[in-house]
Amino acid sequence: MKDGLKICTIGGGSSYTPELMNGFIKRYDRLPVKEIWLVDVERGRKKLEIVGALAQRMWDASGHDVKVHLTLDRREALKDADFVTTQFRVGLLEARIKDERIPFSHGMLGQETNGAGGMFKALRTIPAILDIVEEMKELCPNAWLVNFTNPSGMVTESVIRYGGWKRCIGLCNVPIGCMLREPELIDKTMDDLVFRFAGIDHFHWHRVFDGATGAEVTAQIIDKMLDPKTEDDGTPANIHDIPFYREQLDHLKMIPCGYHRYYYLQTDMLADGLEEFAGKGTRAQQVKEVEDQLFELYRDPNLAEMPELLSKRGGAHYSDVATESIAAIYNNANEHIVCSTVNNGAIPDLPDDAVVQVSSYIGGAGAQPVAFGPMPTSARGYLQLMWNMQRLVEEAAVTGDYGALLEAVALNPQTPSGAEAKQVIDELLIAHKQYLPQFADKIAELEAAGVTIKDDVVRELCEQGL
Repeated sequence: MKDGLKICTIGGGSSYTPELMNGFIKRYDRLPVKEIWLVDVERGRKKLEIVGALAQRMWDASGHDVKVHLTLDRREALKDADFVTTQFRVGLLEARIKDERIPFSHGMLGQETNGAGGMFKALRTIPAILDIVEEMKELCPNAWLVNFTNPSGMVTESVIRYGGWKRCIGLCNVPIGCMLREPELIDKTMDDLVFRFAGIDHFHWHRVFDGATGAEVTAQIIDKMLDPKTEDDGTPANIHDIPFYREQLDHLKMIPCGYHRYYYLQTDMLADGLEEFAGKGTRAQQVKEVEDQLFELYRDPNLAEMPELLSKRGGAHYSDVATESIAAIYNNANEHIVCSTVNNGAIPDLPDDAVVQVSSYIGGAGAQPVAFGPMPTSARGYLQLMWNMQRLVEEAAVTGDYGALLEAVALNPQTPSGAEAKQVIDELLIAHKQYLPQFADKIAELEAAGVTIKDDVVRELCEQGL
């Protein structure tokens, strides 16, 4: 690759951007960045200007000669880019509020990457990322696409399967959070241990081994995770920390990711979510308050570093995994990083061409997945169900096939199939109609039939054109 890298970040007005800048600054000796292009849409212009000014101040304070460019012209930002990172949300946070509140208003889980909300985030996002891929083929055909846009697994699989773009990896902060926190539970460092992850995004498990002896220490970590005296077991900040059942984990002999609570402890997590929905508001509404506070801080012309408040936004360690992955590719480092990539036999329970989230060694040729082997019975069944559900969502996103969407609903454990689930899906279609042109005919049919949105907050957002 050439000296003086050009980085293009789509969704540059995100509150995450200062953390991403921090990651590049920390790795400048391995990543000779020359220019960073932050691109967003018209609705995100003000945030782009605020966060872009902070990004430039951070680089100026670092002493490195890096220029931050701000633009609403995606083609300009993509031209001759070496790496493209994606962290955008179609419809901004208001869309996430709809994704969460509509299911909750019908007594179902409202969560941005699980259940109906996650499905609709994919329906809006996949067409957008495929448009980006087509522009990359023309403007930066040798670039790597590093995707952090959720639902990361489905988005990454669509890029590879439907977009035909092989130079792509998908990332999530959950595995790195586990690898940073769990060693402390057994008085070890991350360098002392070997982690092996396998599954799909937000639905993976892992095992842990002592690097010196090869002895498995998964059970020891589970003991500490379930110890009532343990204050931080590594659960992401955005997930209610209800303990798993010990007997289940002892039998499983793997550590489930934090998002498995929505499946292993479904009724408990739903009850907690419904309580928030009726009280202080859904996670999206809480995040919006934090974001408002963050952008007030970002406006300060004297601020030239990532503020501590950003850790409450969720997505902690995003910059570490994203920029470390880019550095590993650029330097052909063959470094162990957990990412979403083509299976190629790493998990024999899924097709070879499935996109899975696994331990991989990342270098100049991209991600080389590490073989995990067959899953135990329960994990195998759940994993195959969830991957096939995701495949149907991806198909619906690309084709606008309402039947494929209903089949995905029938498979998804968070959307009990039947009239109520169909009502949720129909309301979400209407609520997001400006971002779902592939479903235009079906949406017109639903509106003609008199389908209306139950939740007052969502109706108000729709009336405001948000």
